[in-house]
Amino acid sequence: MGMGGDDPMYSGTGLSPTSGGFTFAPTATRLTAHQPQALHFKIRDAQGAAMTAFVPDQTKMMHFYLIRSDLTGFQHLHPTMAADGTWTASLAALAPGNYRAYVAFNAKNAAGTTVAEVLSSALTVPGTAAETALPAAATTTSVDGYTLTVSGEAMAAMSHTLTVTVSKNGKPVSDLQPYLQTYAHLTAIHAGDLAFAHLHPEGAPAMTDTGGPTLTFSTLLPSSGDWRFFIQFQTGGVLHTAAITLRAG
Repeated sequence: MGMGGDDPMYSGTGLSPTSGGFTFAPTATRLTAHQPQALHFKIRDAQGAAMTAFVPDQTKMMHFYLIRSDLTGFQHLHPTMAADGTWTASLAALAPGNYRAYVAFNAKNAAGTTVAEVLSSALTVPGTAAETALPAAATTTSVDGYTLTVSGEAMAAMSHTLTVTVSKNGKPVSDLQPYLQTYAHLTAIHAGDLAFAHLHPEGAPAMTDTGGPTLTFSTLLPSSGDWRFFIQFQTGGVLHTAAITLRAG
């Protein structure tokens, strides 16, 4: 992934299925509740042809994200591509409700420049949907016995640094393992419109199982308001996903 300044950075909202001459084309927009299933899609170029050539981003050719309208049910998957450009994302079971699916990838545009794109589409899972209230903004959250503390002021429309510190039983954690060549992967979704922000880790790529306890991220949130941050990190071969609400001024 090279985390140098030459990496393309995405700074949009991810709310359109088409951007920069690329289109996200899922084969279905209605899914079935309460069972795992596959979602198939293609990325089409400006001529409508299915793309088969992509540039790796954080070790993967394609990142797929899914979120429900109340910011629950987060999934981050790495689909596989068939030779004809059909991607398959294997979804975990979904509660009924309205969802948005995002694809994040790097590819060469018509001019031959490598660009970072995030495209998305609305999906529906029929059934009675029980809305979950968004947890209040906080500075700490916990998952699987780990406590994560977030510091740094979240600000809209300007780049800034957020710091995440990981501890367990009151002690700093220093055995984070590389996940996608980084010690933590951050995704932020905006309450209301479900705008997408992908946050880049600062520093050298993760190479050894000795990450932590403090991680820093370059953050660019396109708008103010409440954002739900999903922080993914790995220890002992297990991937953990923590969530926290931050308010951007």
